[in-house]
Amino acid sequence: MATAKQDERTAFWETYGTPSTTPRAVLRSRIYEARHLGAIRLERHRRGNTAGIRESYTAMAAILTELN
Repeated sequence: MATAKQDERTAFWETYGTPSTTPRAVLRSRIYEARHLGAIRLERHRRGNTAGIRESYTAMAAILTELN
């Protein structure tokens, strides 16, 4: 999600530096992405967004596939 928009985040990445692409860093990034998606799923449930909840299962499956 941190790379999804080009707004203030661009300045962050210019200052912070390019994310590492080592296998460990990529794995850590995917784990954080799955955790974030889980939080989004809970928020969608709270708001009654059933379409968004269904969509999150597909997205989570894709992330979990990458982790294997």
